[in-house]
Parts: sequence; structure tokens; C-alpha cells
Amino acid sequence: MTLGNLRDLYQQVILEHYKKPKHKGKTNPVHRYQRGHNPSCGDTIELTLQLNETGDRIEDVKFDGQGCAIAIASADLMAGALRGKSTSEALAMVQRFQEMMKGQGEFPQEQRKLNVMQGVSQFPVRIKCATLTWHTLKAALESSSGNHLEGFVSNEKEEA
Repeated sequence: MTLGNLRDLYQQVILEHYKKPKHKGKTNPVHRYQRGHNPSCGDTIELTLQLNETGDRIEDVKFDGQGCAIAIASADLMAGALRGKSTSEALAMVQRFQEMMKGQGEFPQEQRKLNVMQGVSQFPVRIKCATLTWHTLKAALESSSGNHLEGFVSNEKEEA
């Protein structure tokens, strides 16, 4: 597959997740809730997590909000990839995604769907769109049970 064809495929997957997200909504019950906002472009994400009884494994992830195709596709892809992951695995995925946005690696075969976002790293101004949901997830997982940071989590100070 040529680079142009691969880029077209990635754009198609991003648009598909933007137009028909599979994980939009709110979990029931909500064990973690966090809002994220990107002041640069206005993307806003509300993330909810349902955890197992011990609170160390993600059973479901849903999001709501408004944003560009990259922000919404990133949220939908992330939500799908997190089901069944431990909270420590999820935090490691946040780190890996941030590294991928800096052009430093990609996800392994079992999580390869997330690699469609890799092309965003070529557009520094759009990286914040892709990482917003991941920053929001990190804040939700690091908060105490049921609590969330007041206001919004922002990735505005993130380096491109």
C-alpha cells in the first residue's frame, strides 16, 4: 500500500469515527467523570468511566462533547481500546499515545487501531485535538473515586 493510500485510509477511519461514534453517551453507573477542554479550538469532552467492583479495571468508557473530527475520533477510538484494561494499563496507554503524537513509536499489534491517529503528529497544531481525551482520561483515573477536578482539564500547556 502506498503512503498516499495509507493516508487516505487513515482519514477515512477518522471520519467514520467522527460521523458515527460507537462510544458516545454516559456510562451507567458513572464511577469517574471528567471534563476536558482545548481552549485553542474549543473542543470539549465529557468522559465517564465504569469500573469493576475493586475499581482497578475499566468496564466501560463513554464520552460526549463537541469537537473537530480528530478530537471526536480520538475519543471514540480510545474508549473502544480501554474496555477491560486495568487502570495502570490505561495510564500506560496515555503515555504511549503522547509519545506517538511526538513521533516516538506506535501501539502494538493488539491495539493497532489507535495507530490511525499517528498521522496527526505531522500537524503540530492538531496534536492537542488528538490528545485532549487522553489528558481527560488521565485526570479521571488519577482522581479519587467519584470526584472530578473542578472546571475542565486542559492540554493547553502541552508542548507540540
